[in-house]
Amino acid sequence: VKALVLKEKIELVVVGPEEPLVNGIHDFFLNDVDLAGIPVIGPKKEGAILEGSKDFSKQFMARHGIPTPGSQSFTNDTLSEGLAYLENHSLPIVLKADGLAAGKGVLICQTVAEAKEELQLMLGGKFGNAGSLVVIEEYLTGIELSVFVLTDGDNYVILPEAKDYKKIGQGDSGLNTGGMGSVSPVPFADEKFLKEVEESIIIPTIEGLKKDKINYTGFIFFGLFKVGDKPMIIEYNCRMGDPETESVIPRIENDLVDLFLAVAGKKLGGYQLNISPKNAATVMVVAGGYPGDYEKGKAITGIDNIRKSTAFQDSQFEALQSATADAARIYFDGKYFREDIGFDLV
Repeated sequence: VKALVLKEKIELVVVGPEEPLVNGIHDFFLNDVDLAGIPVIGPKKEGAILEGSKDFSKQFMARHGIPTPGSQSFTNDTLSEGLAYLENHSLPIVLKADGLAAGKGVLICQTVAEAKEELQLMLGGKFGNAGSLVVIEEYLTGIELSVFVLTDGDNYVILPEAKDYKKIGQGDSGLNTGGMGSVSPVPFADEKFLKEVEESIIIPTIEGLKKDKINYTGFIFFGLFKVGDKPMIIEYNCRMGDPETESVIPRIENDLVDLFLAVAGKKLGGYQLNISPKNAATVMVVAGGYPGDYEKGKAITGIDNIRKSTAFQDSQFEALQSATADAARIYFDGKYFREDIGFDLV
């Protein structure tokens, strides 16, 4: 990394994946005499633990009074207690590997028997070291969305919210994926609800980091559920999400480099973030068989780049129509995309 940064004369680094942040890429830059002057957007290792450990984040939420579903954590040493805990747990049951598991470490079990089997498999190495501790969490019934902030450690700005679609199948059915599409803004997240998010979740998180003496700079991704008319948080990420980013960034009217430099220079106090009222929609184009095994090496026609189609229009319906039509124009053998992304919201 160092050789590439110096060779290409990189002047600003924005970290996308979670693993380098959890492993301390920001610390690496700060501790290297040749890299220390290059701004890095993303928390240091001590802050990235918010995403790197589900157990840590749940304890953080509880410690600072941030609304989140109830949970308990178990290891191999407390497996018998974990199995007993499951006996009296309401259904469905959510099991989460504590560490990073490439997005596959969250399981929703429909029966106690299934939950017991999965708990033993997880603690037995199903997800490697990531599952050496497992969080058992209450299942929430509500609507999921994501809210994002950028913080310089003292102040913060709230970025546009987004809703992503994780399931592979039409109607949100089938296996979980890395994301099949997203929309922004989110119609059910009105001004009153987003104000509640700020007051009950964002502010306590920023203040909690300060109280815990964690100097956190960069993105915080709040994975939320709207339960009734109240927000609850189920996870933190220490970076932007994919495919949410593709629908969030077009709505930010500010120069992104100026925004990132304000974060790096601790100058977010009084920063005016301008958000477009227009609508963005993203549709992912994937290979047949995804998220399981799929054949690679197919020729692609109809577009220069493959992966996603993002549209930016005055109305959400227009954005959805445009993004879906763009996805349809891409052609390769086995191509697949969801044709219903976002249409449940209009």
